[in-house]
Amino acid sequence: MVSGGSRRLWFAVLAVALLVGFAGCAMIFGGISDEELDREQEYDDLRERNATVSIDVEDGGFVTSGEFRAVYELEETDELELYRSSFYRDQAIDIHSVRFWYENGTVVTGSDLDVDQGRSSTDIVLPAENGTLAFSGDAGRTTFSLPAFVEGSYDVTLPDGHRSSMFLFGSVSPSGYDRDVVDDRERLTWGEVDSTVSIRYYHSRDVPIFFGLVSITLTVGAIALTYTYRQVKRVERKREEIGIDVDVEDDDRRPPPGLQ
Repeated sequence: MVSGGSRRLWFAVLAVALLVGFAGCAMIFGGISDEELDREQEYDDLRERNATVSIDVEDGGFVTSGEFRAVYELEETDELELYRSSFYRDQAIDIHSVRFWYENGTVVTGSDLDVDQGRSSTDIVLPAENGTLAFSGDAGRTTFSLPAFVEGSYDVTLPDGHRSSMFLFGSVSPSGYDRDVVDDRERLTWGEVDSTVSIRYYHSRDVPIFFGLVSITLTVGAIALTYTYRQVKRVERKREEIGIDVDVEDDDRRPPPGLQ
């Protein structure tokens, strides 16, 4: 029989477990806070570009991911579903610093918009079908990928000193883009995009470091191979001198010289 004290203890443990569970669910499905939606961010430089979608990718730290800023010029669009596709399913994008400009220039911040984050997408209901939407989010340290939520021309700028042109380290999809480098920043532009923009890039300083390491590795390997070869030949000569390693091909298999 369970005592009253034990019963109260079990109820207390169950209550704590339920609170932890509800807190976890709130963290997963609670959406994006107003503080994140209204976080400060600069978009004027992207709004000045002549593209349907303008994106700027910033470099991350040694162990931290980078960040991107994106501006969408929208026409007859009342809602955007923001997601990234993985092997298993679509996953909602964590965004912050959300802004919307009406055609007359009036701007509203993210907390004034209807932003709903679920498991598979972050949905933004727009206050007008025509206008400009901007938001920021996380990018990889050396990769950037984002579906074409809006079809049209795209303008993407990579972090300072980074490139995508060398096939060993970089790649760009879809094809049909133009590449320019301005102020040590690579800029990729498409006239029309209707699929996921995917870019793998690298820091230009890493290329000579990589080939330098390859050269050192090959040199050390060649030296080690040469040393090993000479040591083997030296052992063979010594064995021949004392008559241990002499080939015997005669049918009578006579012993080697010196041992007859």
